[in-house]
Parts: sequence; structure tokens; C-alpha cells
Amino acid sequence: MKIRIGIVGYGNLGRGVEYAIRQNEDMELAAVFTRRDPDEVRVKTSGSVQVYSMDRLMDMKEDIDVLVLCGGSATDLPRQTAEYAEHFNVVDSFDTHARIPEHFDRVNAVAERGGRTAIISVGWDPGMFSLNRLYASAILRQGSDYTFWGKGVSQGHSDAVRRIPGVRDAKQYTIPVEAALEAVRNCENPVLSTREKHLRDCYVVAEEGADLQKIENEIKSMPNYFADYDTTVHFITQEELEREHSGIPHGGFVLRTGKTGMNEEHNHVIEYSLKLDSNPEFTACVLAAYARAACRMNRRGITGCKTVFDVAPVDLSPLSAEELRRTML
Repeated sequence: MKIRIGIVGYGNLGRGVEYAIRQNEDMELAAVFTRRDPDEVRVKTSGSVQVYSMDRLMDMKEDIDVLVLCGGSATDLPRQTAEYAEHFNVVDSFDTHARIPEHFDRVNAVAERGGRTAIISVGWDPGMFSLNRLYASAILRQGSDYTFWGKGVSQGHSDAVRRIPGVRDAKQYTIPVEAALEAVRNCENPVLSTREKHLRDCYVVAEEGADLQKIENEIKSMPNYFADYDTTVHFITQEELEREHSGIPHGGFVLRTGKTGMNEEHNHVIEYSLKLDSNPEFTACVLAAYARAACRMNRRGITGCKTVFDVAPVDLSPLSAEELRRTML
């Protein structure tokens, strides 16, 4: 029997989950839930897939095996995951690293109460990068961890630029400092400041008559976003932005350098990297795999809140354990 997936939120991430379901033969899209007018939302999946308003969600508990929550981490997921995990198996992509422990505790309480399985903070960071940090640090016990993000579009930073008065539109790219990345790969074990690890490039469309120098100064001095980085601001036209910066690429690197031997004379580097044409579509593929795991774990009676650290790799794959041993081990 196919795993019936419900999607909550039909933006870039929600559409990506729909596309991911189409690539997994053991899944089917059961329903889409939206805060918009359902009549104005058109899904790509042919057949009888319906789009419902959010207030219909609780009526569908018997028709959905896993809900994939595709809202934002700032306000949507802290509320939605804790609300729905009592009634559904759920997977979310909550990515505010510092708040993951409190999010976990809130979701765990309701999921345990409802006998449901919730897997939170699923994506590539947190998510795939988290797993690789764990694996590498467990193997190379004497060592150092490094994470670089980019080159890619930071949607949160782009939004912060767009909120500046006089800015019509903007895209912001996070770019690793190549010299810092190479120093890590060469086992130099550098101690790197925020500024030494990443650059920020901003492509800004200004309103007609706006003070460009003021906009640039506001960007470069913005605390928590740009003040701690070397930031370059490029003013371009709306046409240039749409032509050259319409995508949502991203990626990055997780590295651990370590030493082994009686006198720690041997150097080692573990490196995991991603280069993504579409950040939301890749994240959606990760969510789909963990939706499979949530369904399987719940059927075995494993309830409560989990993270990627708690999920066995075998539960992610549509292949059987026997097939995995034969083809991938």
C-alpha cells in the first residue's frame, strides 16, 4: 500500500514535495492544504488530488499517513508542527538551529500523547549536513569541524534587504572564502572568524529616485545579517535581476580534519559537499525520504519526536534491507 502524503503549504517547498512524490513509486499525494483560496491553487498532479483550506485538515486524519509541513521556520512551523503532531505523523524542515532543542521538546510532548511520529529539522542543514558532522566527529575523535555555505541564495537575507526603504527587489548570495576553504582542506586547522569564512553579494533593484548610498550603508551595517561580513552591493535593473538571478541555487561543504597515530602524525580530511540548482526542490526530496521513515517507524510503534540522528538509513530507502545489502553495501 502506498504512503499517503499530505502537503501543508504550497509555495516553492510544497511544490518541490509534490515533484518528489512523483519520483517515489511507494508514495502518493493525498491532499494539499493552503491558507489561500483553494480554488486559486492548481497542483501539477493529475487525477483526484484535492486542494483544501487549512480548516479542513482535521477532517482528513484517516486519509493521510504523513503530513509534510512546508511553512517557514520563523512563525509557521513552531506552531504548526506542535499542533498537528498530536493527530498526524509529521515531517518539518525547521531550520533555526538555536531553537531546535525547544522545538523538539514541544513537539515530542504532543506526538507522544497522540501516539504519532514526528521528524523535525529535515533538510540539508540542518539535516544532511548534521548527519555528516556526527559521522565525521564520531570517526575522527581528535579533530576540528568546519561548515561553509554557498555559493547560493540566502532567502532570509534577501528578504532582509527587500525590507529596506527604497529597495524594490533583491537577491543575496552567500559565498565561501576560497582561501579559508583551501586552508581547511590542507589540514592547516585555521581558527576562522565569521568574516573570514564567507562573503555576501547583494544584487539590488532600487526604487526610482532612491538614495543608493544610503541603501548600501544600511545593508552593510545591518546587524546579524551583513555587519560581520565583507559585503558587496550591486545595483541592477529589474530586468537584469529576473534574467540573471531568478533561480534559488545553494549548497555548501561540511569538513572535519583530524589526526591519528601514536604521535598524531597522520592527517585526514572528511568532506561532504552539495551543489544544488534548486534549494527548495532538494530539501523537498529529503523531506520525502524522511516521510517514508516516519510512516515506517510509526507502524512499528516508534512514537514521539525524532531528528535525522534517530532514523536508521534503512528506513529512508524504498529498497528492502536485503536489496540494500546486495546492491549498496
